[in-house]
Amino acid sequence: MSEPDLSFLDPTGRQPAPTGHAPGTPTPRATPPSTGAEGLVAELRAYQAELESQNKVLRYSQTVAESAYERFETLFASVPLALMVVDEHDMVVQANSMAHRSFQPTERDRPLTALMPFVRPQDARRVREAFALAQDLGRSEVKEVVFSINADTPITGDLHIAHIEAPQSSGPPLSQFLCAVIDQGPLLAERQALQHSAITLQQRNEQIRASEKRLEAIINSALDAIICVDQHQRITVFNPTAAALFQCSASDALGSTLDRFLPDAAQALAFAQLTTQALLGEMTALTASGKELAVEVSVSFERHAEGETTTVFARDLTGRKKAEAHRSELEAQLRESHKMQAVGTMAGGIAHDFNNILGAILGNVELAKADCAAGSPVLESLMEIDKAGRRARDLVRQILTFSRNEPPQRSAVSLAEVVHDTERLLRVTLPPAIELHMQLQAGLPPVLADATQVEQALLNLCTNAVHAIQSQGTERGSIHVEAAAVQPDQRLSERLGLAPVDYVALTVRDSGPGMDAATLERIFEPFFTTKPVGQGTGLGLAVVHGVMRTHEGGVDVQSAPGQGSRFTLYFPVATSAVQSTLDAQPTQAVQAPQATPASSAPSTPPATDTPGSAPRKKHHVMYVDDDQALVFLVQRLLRRRGYEVSGYTDPHEATAALRAAPQAFDLLVTDYNMPGFCGVDLVREARLIRPDLPVALASGYVTAEIEQAALAEGAQALIHKPNDVEELCATVQRLVGGDCNAAG
Repeated sequence: MSEPDLSFLDPTGRQPAPTGHAPGTPTPRATPPSTGAEGLVAELRAYQAELESQNKVLRYSQTVAESAYERFETLFASVPLALMVVDEHDMVVQANSMAHRSFQPTERDRPLTALMPFVRPQDARRVREAFALAQDLGRSEVKEVVFSINADTPITGDLHIAHIEAPQSSGPPLSQFLCAVIDQGPLLAERQALQHSAITLQQRNEQIRASEKRLEAIINSALDAIICVDQHQRITVFNPTAAALFQCSASDALGSTLDRFLPDAAQALAFAQLTTQALLGEMTALTASGKELAVEVSVSFERHAEGETTTVFARDLTGRKKAEAHRSELEAQLRESHKMQAVGTMAGGIAHDFNNILGAILGNVELAKADCAAGSPVLESLMEIDKAGRRARDLVRQILTFSRNEPPQRSAVSLAEVVHDTERLLRVTLPPAIELHMQLQAGLPPVLADATQVEQALLNLCTNAVHAIQSQGTERGSIHVEAAAVQPDQRLSERLGLAPVDYVALTVRDSGPGMDAATLERIFEPFFTTKPVGQGTGLGLAVVHGVMRTHEGGVDVQSAPGQGSRFTLYFPVATSAVQSTLDAQPTQAVQAPQATPASSAPSTPPATDTPGSAPRKKHHVMYVDDDQALVFLVQRLLRRRGYEVSGYTDPHEATAALRAAPQAFDLLVTDYNMPGFCGVDLVREARLIRPDLPVALASGYVTAEIEQAALAEGAQALIHKPNDVEELCATVQRLVGGDCNAAG
């Protein structure tokens, strides 16, 4: 410490003693030239004054030193650090209250008498090295030393060491160390918290980056077009689906305004910002080349500090609209199929009743013709009635072709031969002004079809084409018939219900006026016609539809007003495997062979009479039909040919009569469809009453199911009404062994 300036304490204004004299020693003064007692007294007084001045200086120095010591003690005791003085033997000479509170928080803890026992063993070496360094350099420090206060309370702090020397009254000064422990616990906790926060922040950043990558992957792999625009409606995100949908690269689209691709959506955004998301519905979008697209648009709004971001989701509706159109087309086909099925069922029921009427007419005409003399004018009228009845019978057969569900008798047929056979008939009947052109592909494979029905379908189409050409007021026109092997594509196959096989397409196109959409929807309806009254039955195309349905094929129609009509029939090709299967199956005749049990078989064959002779034995025939006119007709017809006939209109009465006299009858002929009763049930009852009785089933509406059920119950024949008189007589004669050629 520098010596303070104490000159103000010297009243004589003398300067302090020169350097080299010890404090408190009177400074030798020059002996004045005075002599005697006065001079000595003056000298003593001066010396006394000097001593008093030095005493004042000493007292002041002592006061300053004591004040400094007090200040040091106060600072040592009140400083908020753990301070202690440790000698070179690790004994704590002095410690402040902070040190005692830190190292001995409770009375049960060990006292602070030495420092090293508190140091954790892992840190003891570093602490000793720090003391040695302080011994040499005067000061040192060691970081993050752990002091074990007790089992549960450690202190982590930085230890600062300063070397000091304490003077002694005798001998050299003592070497001591002033130690300060700065508790780093809060700083370490804060540091750990910062480190944890940094780790958490790093993990969060990684999660954010991973989320951004996932979001980018989702946006890039989304099936919908995703477009993000800023507050100025400029595109900032344009995913690959949007690039494919709008046929524009992302680099070209970024920065463009939204109305470049979605003009309607850009206008609607102004009205949709009252919510966070909105569905704008179906809109028209534009590709980069200006092509229009139907899309469904929804938007999402996000508000942030930098402004607003709008995300636009656009879904392509092209596929959905195609699917909806396809579904509508299939639904229309299904409705058409159900309608055709219902109409077919209705037509079958009508044909049943009409068959009975025609049977009665034709049968009575035959009887009347037999009663008329040759050359009689009545005979000519009967011939016209017979001709008209047969035309009506052909019309009923067309209805049955449309309405029956039983499969035709199909085989491998050369479509080219059928077309050429039909061509010969067409060229004879076509008007001279209508040209017929045939174009058949060479080497056509055989088709799986019924030749008669194929010819009928082709005739109906050509006849319909002739009527269409004539309906436009001109006699001139052309009909083209083409045939080629094809394999329909998937869409056509689904629309027509075609199996995935090869087909031969038979096409008939004309130069007529064509048809509108409303007419196209109804052309296959039975009895629907656009011809004048009396010039068409409306069954031609219905029959064509029925033929193609039973042939597992399809008919496709293309027509427009002023462009003619084009009908294409698809017949499945007869493969070798299918043909082998058909050849292996026995042909099921309409009339089954007589199956008479061995126990009741006649011992001798039935006698055969010569033509014109009466039957040798009258065979008794039971005829059952709900139509009284038919019962009366068959009775007259068969009685004229020598048969005994019992007719019944009630099947229950017929069953009772058969049960009363089972051996009195040689043949049972029953109608299939009777009110409240089924002919198959009557066949079953008859076989139970008399197993060897021949039975025949007659109906104008015989399906495959009816035929199988009748044959399974034991019916020997199936008679399709209306039939010729000779056909009915031949069936009866075959079953009973009688003579149907008797005069009558």
